[in-house]
Amino acid sequence: MKENIAIAMSGGVDSSVAAYLLQQQGYHGTGVTLRLFDMKDLAPGQAEHCKALHDLSDAKVVAAHLGMEHHTLDVTEEFRAQVMDEFIQAYEQGKTPNPCVVCNRTIKFGKMLELVQELGCSLLATGHYAQLERDANGRILLKRAKHPEKDQSYVLWSLSQQQFSHVRLPLGGLSKEEIRTIAQEQGLVSAKKRDSQDICFVPDGDYVSFIRHRTQKTYPEGQFCDSNGTVLGTHRGIIEYTVGQRRGLGVSSNQGRLYVNRVVPETNQVILSDNAALFHNGLTANQLNLIPMDKLDAPLRVQAKVRYRMEPQPATLIQTGEDTAQVIFDKPQRAITPGQSVVFYDGDYVVGGATILEGADV
Repeated sequence: MKENIAIAMSGGVDSSVAAYLLQQQGYHGTGVTLRLFDMKDLAPGQAEHCKALHDLSDAKVVAAHLGMEHHTLDVTEEFRAQVMDEFIQAYEQGKTPNPCVVCNRTIKFGKMLELVQELGCSLLATGHYAQLERDANGRILLKRAKHPEKDQSYVLWSLSQQQFSHVRLPLGGLSKEEIRTIAQEQGLVSAKKRDSQDICFVPDGDYVSFIRHRTQKTYPEGQFCDSNGTVLGTHRGIIEYTVGQRRGLGVSSNQGRLYVNRVVPETNQVILSDNAALFHNGLTANQLNLIPMDKLDAPLRVQAKVRYRMEPQPATLIQTGEDTAQVIFDKPQRAITPGQSVVFYDGDYVVGGATILEGADV
């Protein structure tokens, strides 16, 4: 019998099959499901879209089906402080956050890892589509999933070597079709369950209502301006806008179609521009985390992506400080958005990632 391993079970098909596979590999598995928030944390009307209680029930059913113990771990306080509040603060600062990246670092592979070790489990597995391997020096490397259409390495860039050392990702070499086939063959209740696409605490996609509900603040209207300071109209509050956005602006101009170029909380302005002005050949970033090495001693050629759903683009990565970096793309990229992640690849391997501060022309 191998080591005791905790499997993060969301109630979905991926984590259910991960639990089954690890059991087949000889691990002694324990199912764990996180209680991340209360329904009162959601905006009015959002609770009816939330499947958290149903998902918890499915996770328990799958664990029982596999003969595993199951534990529900309450991390609501940590999740509110480290994920929800950071999410809100980012929008108030004119940024567009990626809460899944923060949650993975602080909650799923942070607080949950601590809690499962208290349960006697030295390892933690999840249903993420990505792969881990050790290099000749014993360092753990993060690789893209075998099937790129499901790859989730983008949201795992911020994990540390210490975290990776306790993690197992059993689905990295499988396709979604193979996962569903295994689930059906094993009679798992989640076999035909649809994948969740939304932020878990914004189940209907209306993040603005969530922020207004959580903060009970009134976000004042302000000016839409062009890059010259000309007032073009009135916006509804800066939390409603993100770089590259075109829909819902309600502004007409003889300049043609307008897009959000920048959100400026200091002046409560949203700067609009044409599409061409959204392209930049570089960016600055902080919270840099490198995976195959501790630091860069020289510029490194990489493929970089500034959004989850995009093909990595050729670029040069330059470390400019302890946790800061500059990225220079071979070709300008559209709508480089403060608060989002930039992730660096060397083929299938993840070099690391960082949080975008701003796009710039270098």
